[in-house]
Amino acid sequence: MSSCSTRRTPSSFGSVSSPPPPPSSAALQMINMLDSAAEQMMVHRDFQAVFDTCQRGLEKLAGTDDNRCAELKAGFCILGIQALAELNQWHGVLAWVLQQYERQENIPAKIMQMCILLYSKVGEAAEMQEAARLWLNCPSNCRSAGFRTVAELYLLHVLVPLGHFEEAREFIAGEVGSAAFAERKQAALDIVEEKEQESQEAALRSGIHPGSSEVSAHPNSVKDVIIHKLEAMLRFLYRKILTAGSGLFHLRRLFLIAVILYMLFSRLDPASPSSFMWISKLCQLFKQMWRNMFAPISLKD
Repeated sequence: MSSCSTRRTPSSFGSVSSPPPPPSSAALQMINMLDSAAEQMMVHRDFQAVFDTCQRGLEKLAGTDDNRCAELKAGFCILGIQALAELNQWHGVLAWVLQQYERQENIPAKIMQMCILLYSKVGEAAEMQEAARLWLNCPSNCRSAGFRTVAELYLLHVLVPLGHFEEAREFIAGEVGSAAFAERKQAALDIVEEKEQESQEAALRSGIHPGSSEVSAHPNSVKDVIIHKLEAMLRFLYRKILTAGSGLFHLRRLFLIAVILYMLFSRLDPASPSSFMWISKLCQLFKQMWRNMFAPISLKD
């Protein structure tokens, strides 16, 4: 166990306050270890080495509670979180942080902010809901410099993405929301209303509403079967044209009709990205048909 405490020099009455004492040798060792972890992160990009260094630093800081050690501990945790994220081990970040601070309420604001953003980015905002709620409802955290930021992130990156709009409104109107948002409460409520409306509109556009899935599934399947049969007919006619020679113009007419029917049934939208593949295939098919029907005349690419 390392001690980060330093000896304070007493000052005489009426004298100007002396500058803070230099860090102890133990504190210097921890600072050097933190610098080494930062260098491994930024320069060498050796994320496993970063995490291992942070783990050793945190073990040496275990049991200390003065301000200087608390800052070093937070620094090791921040680099450790980044290393775990880079190693794609983000799912263990919250558990690892809790090993260092034991309770959600004890986690520093900046580390809580990092955790919310990380889990939100990977689409697992629900993992942080309980931890952030407990942290925000802890009275001692209301005086934290990052309290408002944690509340905003909890609202915008946890409650809203999860679709908990009613809970979000209650959060803003409650004691925590009043302390966090103050005069910005109405703006926060407006954001929640806007996000809820966007969510409802997106659900309607995608057809996610009661009874929609059963109704829309059947027409799509029928359309797919028709298109598949038309594609088979196009391939058959194309092979016949290639083998029959240039005298069978009726086959060419049938082929052209089949192509038109294919386009009508598939209802290709040239502006839709999903249509690009089919339009490209049709274009290639037309060029091949043209070359075989009118050999002396060529279509330039």
